Amino acid sequence: MRKWTISDMPRQEERAAVVTGTGGLGFEVALALSRAGAEVVIAGRDPRKGAEAVSRIRSDVPAAQVRFEALDLASLASVARFADRVREDQQRVDLLVNNAGVMVPPERQQTADGFELQFGTNYLGHFALTGHLLPLLRASAGARVVSVSSVAARSGTIDWDDWNASDGYAAMPVYARSKIACLMFAFELERRSAVAGWNISSIAAHPGVSRTELLHNGPGRGSVHSRVRSLLPFLFQPAARGALPLLFAATAPDARAGGYYGPDRLGETRGYPAEAKIPPQALDRAAAEHLWALSETATGVRF
Repeated sequence: MRKWTISDMPRQEERAAVVTGTGGLGFEVALALSRAGAEVVIAGRDPRKGAEAVSRIRSDVPAAQVRFEALDLASLASVARFADRVREDQQRVDLLVNNAGVMVPPERQQTADGFELQFGTNYLGHFALTGHLLPLLRASAGARVVSVSSVAARSGTIDWDDWNASDGYAAMPVYARSKIACLMFAFELERRSAVAGWNISSIAAHPGVSRTELLHNGPGRGSVHSRVRSLLPFLFQPAARGALPLLFAATAPDARAGGYYGPDRLGETRGYPAEAKIPPQALDRAAAEHLWALSETATGVRF
């Protein structure tokens, strides 16, 4: 695959997009889609950051069709309310980018519904969001759902006896668990869409190792992870570069339904979009079906 950049992205007029996350990768994806002419809803939990993101995009793209909507992925009630508002305002969703997340809080925290924060936010919140928006996605002439995973997914495993990390919590393994779940969900959604005729392309992507606020906001600025981010910035590619695989998955004609894309260099930590190596555990269909059933039970959302 040749080096794909923003200049290769097709125009997105008359396409409606929902992007979770107001900063970092989410902002860069929303900005690029707005520049390409899409109507964009930026979804996040902080209205101040949301307003700032919208203002920055409009300063760059004065004619941008962009707005902020409050969404807390750590609350199933908030997810449902968000979806209700989108259904009231829009007839369809052509593109859903499930991007927002939390990373390695040092102590176990819980969502409003009692789920471990990383698994509940990064995975279950997006599972519920996608389910709630399914009618609008099906109303599109060819919707795409992009699920954002991570290089950390390579080491991700799901302990079916303690998937909620109730009996033991280790920050990075639980983060990796949430990200392998996102990848398994992407593949299972594609299989179910193909069987049911939903006309939805489900594609996964990861940003490599990118310079965002995720490490600062998760473990805190005093943590080892955050100090590495601050003191060794050259190890991290810019967020705009990290967003390229997400944008490729979201817009490129060559992006394959059921595919997985990430950076092409240095062990997929940086570079331009290319096919990413799929961890073997993400290809276990029986496990993916089990995860789907668990997710429906946990969230109360059925597709």
